[in-house]
Amino acid sequence: MDIDILLILQEFRNGAGACLTDFMTKMSFIGEMNTVLIITALIYWCADKEFGKYLLMGWSGNRVVNGLLKVTACVYRPWIRDVRIVPDKDALALATGYSFPSGHSMNAASLFGGGAIRKELSKGLRITLGIFVVLIAFSRIFLGVHTPQDILVGAGAGLLVMWLTGKLLAWVDKNPGKDILVACIGIAAAVAIAVFAAVKSYPMDYNEAGELLVDGAKMANDTYKGVGWCVGFLLGWILEKRFVGFSTDVPMITRITRLATGLLSYYAVSLILNPLLKSLIPGVGGTVTTCFIQMFYVTFVFPLCIKHFERKPALSE
Repeated sequence: MDIDILLILQEFRNGAGACLTDFMTKMSFIGEMNTVLIITALIYWCADKEFGKYLLMGWSGNRVVNGLLKVTACVYRPWIRDVRIVPDKDALALATGYSFPSGHSMNAASLFGGGAIRKELSKGLRITLGIFVVLIAFSRIFLGVHTPQDILVGAGAGLLVMWLTGKLLAWVDKNPGKDILVACIGIAAAVAIAVFAAVKSYPMDYNEAGELLVDGAKMANDTYKGVGWCVGFLLGWILEKRFVGFSTDVPMITRITRLATGLLSYYAVSLILNPLLKSLIPGVGGTVTTCFIQMFYVTFVFPLCIKHFERKPALSE
């Protein structure tokens, strides 16, 4: 049934629906891991620290949950299950890991769904955010890289994680001394998931030429990324809370300055520092380390920098 739906969408995409492909590709791009991370980082730095913290924590949790579900279920991508499926070539290049559940759908549920379930936001904004979740999730089956159950479970699980994240942060606000306990449990769980992904056995199916269809060890790479991001967030969250305490209650010019410097420095870390480290630290260690640095920079290092450089000089007597 799921393959039949993809074949119908594929026929439409290759015919009358060709004009929608670019639009769906853009929707899919918005659901990319790094796109969601930089948007949430800018919210955290420049717009609303508390809301940004909620989004970052929920997204980090979703990445770990997605990684755990992927390496547990080990569901092959649609075109591996059925050779009649020919996904869009641009979407295919970015379709990493196992198929179930959809990471893009969980990303969309983290950023846009995380806002859609917040009752303090206006009804119109919440509806708009919900539409983004639907469009990003649908783009994945329209482009042929996921099945309907992939996106439905992905979006549902993502929204559940965001709801639980909101409850958890509300509990921490009432019990401020318990944040370290939360961080320690989260880090321990993330490390356990990384170990599970590293030691478990994966399906070993071969094609008629004797070639391995899917390399499970490579499919687990997204799981290791999620672990690095999650640990980076939790450690950065605790350190920022105790040693920085920056605020987004600042003038507009300060917000704009943060946005510009934040984007430049984030891309310097992501596109210069991390590739260098990845070349020096091969395999799983490099993946976890670079993602940890990326998130730790977002949650702690850049807030520490802006707190230092935005400090008003003392008035001379």
